Amino acid sequence: MNILVLGGGGREHAITWALAKSARTDELFVAPGNGGTSDIAQNVAGLNAEDGEAVLAFVQQHAIDLVVIGPEAPLVAGVADVLRAAGVAVFGPDAQGAQLEGSKTYSKEFMEANGIPTARYGSFTELKPALAYVRELGAPVVVKADGLAAGKGVVVAQTIEEAEEAVRSCFDGAFGDAGSKVLVEECLTGPECSLLAFVSGGKAHCMATAQDHKRAFDGDKGPNTGGMGVYSPVPIVTPEELETMQQVMQTAAAATARAPFEYDYRGVLYGGFMLTPEGPKVLEYNARFGDPETQVVLPRLQNDLVDVMMAVAEGRPDDIDLTWDDQWAVCVVLASAGYPGKYEKGKVILGVEDAEAMDGVTVFHAGTARNADGELVTAGGRVLNVVALGKTFDEAREKAYEACNVINFEGKQLRTDIGAKAAAGRGAWA
Repeated sequence: MNILVLGGGGREHAITWALAKSARTDELFVAPGNGGTSDIAQNVAGLNAEDGEAVLAFVQQHAIDLVVIGPEAPLVAGVADVLRAAGVAVFGPDAQGAQLEGSKTYSKEFMEANGIPTARYGSFTELKPALAYVRELGAPVVVKADGLAAGKGVVVAQTIEEAEEAVRSCFDGAFGDAGSKVLVEECLTGPECSLLAFVSGGKAHCMATAQDHKRAFDGDKGPNTGGMGVYSPVPIVTPEELETMQQVMQTAAAATARAPFEYDYRGVLYGGFMLTPEGPKVLEYNARFGDPETQVVLPRLQNDLVDVMMAVAEGRPDDIDLTWDDQWAVCVVLASAGYPGKYEKGKVILGVEDAEAMDGVTVFHAGTARNADGELVTAGGRVLNVVALGKTFDEAREKAYEACNVINFEGKQLRTDIGAKAAAGRGAWA
């Protein structure tokens, strides 16, 4: 099979890595790809992943059998719609399904309509009523830009003043059109947990649990990022909580296969949960694999990913039966100095091969490229995802940090406490 993966981050490297292991894969293309995908696939520079017609032309030219859409922007732009209309097998929902991530208001209304537990909220297009609702809820309170903001449009405000500043920032254009509508939410308490599912034909096949670390610095301090580290499975989740989350994902999947949805959802549905004292509640839905959750989930998946993705794309959910490696996976993100703010690019990266020579270690590239001399260099805020598998949680954590220590580039930034709370037990969230 010839396969095209759209995207160029750590998630797409992990997807490409898993697809490359399949005996069914012949030619593998990634657009645009990165410095890591170039080792296992053909990077495609210059293809606009958000232009459905351009992607279709490439698909037809290269006899592509399956297109995997990694990022959210092409999904919201309707690239899957264009490809499916031409008879191409696509892993990723259509534009209507992608609105579960593309609009937080749409997603909240979907949850309300289907009885899915979530936080109280208000959605606003004007400043004054939004500020009034902030004061009504009180601090702490969550402020979200309604549209896509690359994981940076969420502020968990600890004071009324901070929340008001976040609201004004959205309406003043800090996130462009994404902030023209603003959600103000009740701040839920408890540990967060991600549960992703392969969804097709109204059925959800849930993956292993994972827990991301969004804040930039140790101790969950600093601004939100796209994710600084993650592990799978999540040891603090009780069997009862897991069952509830799986039921919520099944409810959501079933709802995507009936009106008002014109077509059934075919791709990954990401459930971001808060494990509150009242039980798990949904913080958000994403319409694609999470990043960096993918980097710890796929190494534990024992199925052939091509088989699973084709079953999803072709609407054959009953042909999916997921099995998992019982090892633990821990991922630590190496970032550029200054991330998630301004940062420099082009710093030479050393030691990746040494890290990958360690038992159970895989390094997924997020923001890397090759310079004119063929050297691996930084090309983004999050640079590398260092993943380790271990028989125990502690072993996986130790391996991941050992691997991080042998990788170097100027300004290397990382959190040193990925998984520390979970290792300490549920009481660490008290």
